[in-house]
Parts: sequence; C-alpha cells; structure tokens
Amino acid sequence: MQVDDTVGQIMATVERLSISTDTLIIVTSDNGPERYMLARKEEYNHASNHHFRGMKRDAWDGGHRIPFIASWPRQIRPGSQSQETICLTDLIATAAEIVGASLPEDAGEDSYSILPALLEKRADQPIREATVHHSSRGEFAIRQGDWKLILCQGSGGNNYETGPNAIQADNPPIQLYNQAEDMSEQRNLWAQHPEIVENLTHLLERYRASGHSVNR
Repeated sequence: MQVDDTVGQIMATVERLSISTDTLIIVTSDNGPERYMLARKEEYNHASNHHFRGMKRDAWDGGHRIPFIASWPRQIRPGSQSQETICLTDLIATAAEIVGASLPEDAGEDSYSILPALLEKRADQPIREATVHHSSRGEFAIRQGDWKLILCQGSGGNNYETGPNAIQADNPPIQLYNQAEDMSEQRNLWAQHPEIVENLTHLLERYRASGHSVNR
C-alpha cells in the first residue's frame, strides 16, 4: 500500500509538471522477499516469491527474480512485454545510452543497455551474454539462456533445517536447472548435462578473472 501510494505521488507530480511524455518511470524492487513472507503466506495466502524457490539471500530465483515495470510515453508501447533476462546493474548503461553518454572503463563493468528491449527492437542475440548471481554466503550462480548453474548445495543463503529446501546428505555438489521447463528449480540436471556445467563454469571463471562481464 505504501509503495502504491508513493508511486502514485511521483506520477501525479510528473503530470502536474507537464513532463510525463519525456519521463521514463521504472518501478522495480530489491532482490527477493524477506523471511516474513512465510507468515504472510500463512495469514493472507499471499506468496511474495510466487512459485519461485527460495527468498532473499538465496541463490535460487526466489532470491533474485523481481518485478520490473517501465513507463515512457511515446517510447514504450503500453502493455508490451519482453522476455530478455536483465539485471538492475543494466540501468547504468541504459541511462548512459538514453542521454548519449559514454561510460568510463571502470564504471558499469557488468552493465548492459536494455534500451533495445524497452523499445521492442529485435536483435539476433540476447542483450546479456550471461547473468551472475551471488548469495549471502558468497556462493555464485550463473544463468545463460534457459540454463542456470548454482555452484553449491542448497540455497547458498538461508539455512533451511527442514522441508524440501533443506540440504540432504545425498545432495549433489552443484545444481543445474533448465528454467524454461522448470522455473521452480526442482529438477537438478547437473548429471545429465556435464557439457553445460563445464561451459557455464568456464564462463563464470572468465568473468571473475577479468573483473567484468561486459566488453567495451
């Protein structure tokens, strides 16, 4: 309710100043819901992480996937959607492209401009080569296309002592999910696709060694 009211005040101010047609408004959020989402689900039957696994601090998508809504009259078609995988770090490069600025080499090292996605400009390849995830316990994950590799057992963040998210003795050392077929990250396919595990591991190692994922 507070967010709705605050966004409403901002939009009303933009309208009052007669700058709405030239203003890009983005509504998004921090990564993942907090632990109290469990009480909210029990009391109000509302799942803040929808059907995604985990919550804030976890390497699973429940800890990273968030809403992203953009409004920009005359530029963004109302009701349009994009299936591009994006990251909030991309807002740096996006803002720079909008205003015609060049980022220095030591700024926005992992930032891709998502302006083509906002404007529905088709491309032959995804905007991001891959997206790196990081949990609160320092565990890494990387997503490329439909595949997401998590380089640890369990959540990498919150400690789940019981239930389906708890680490079991026979859990594999790493996790690989096809998110086009398994958005809830329930079927670990690491043993079936060793070549994908190897490719994503090498890509993440290259990013970590170079200190960036964007080539300028």
